[in-house]
Amino acid sequence: MTKSPYVTGKEAFFGDNEIIVSKTDLKGHITYANDVFLKIAGYTEAEVLGRPHNLIRHPDMPRCVYKLLWDTISSGAEIFAYVQNRCKNGDHYWVLAHVTPSFDANKTIVGYHSNRRVPDRQTLERVIIPLYRDLKKREDAFDNRKDGMNAAFDDITALLQGKGVAYDEFIATI
Repeated sequence: MTKSPYVTGKEAFFGDNEIIVSKTDLKGHITYANDVFLKIAGYTEAEVLGRPHNLIRHPDMPRCVYKLLWDTISSGAEIFAYVQNRCKNGDHYWVLAHVTPSFDANKTIVGYHSNRRVPDRQTLERVIIPLYRDLKKREDAFDNRKDGMNAAFDDITALLQGKGVAYDEFIATI
């Protein structure tokens, strides 16, 4: 079993008018990070360029949400998602991410672009944090991580189907 990244339990914040921007290649390696990204995450540009974007993955984030995100963007669609990220020092911060594929002139996906804004606090507290806690608990109930992720993915898929909405619509209506 791998060692979990250090977490402090302390939340960091960025400004309402700030936008975190990053770009990745097809494998999720960072090709660009703006100053807001670097400031909130606590990294230098040299520390993030070429590194996997999951460098900032918080261990409390359900893996099934990332599966949903990657399935969506790799199909050529955009997605809005609430994400909890981890700073270099172990603090965390929440974002409302808008992730889009980047296309070349032949309409081939060549990478991904993510803009993140300050999320709605009431939505986080009322819906997202409890939902993600339940999904993470479901994932952790399995000895096999992939089985846990798939079970939680089935749970979130059933939730969305029960509401008759796609994930983006769910996010937009909560």
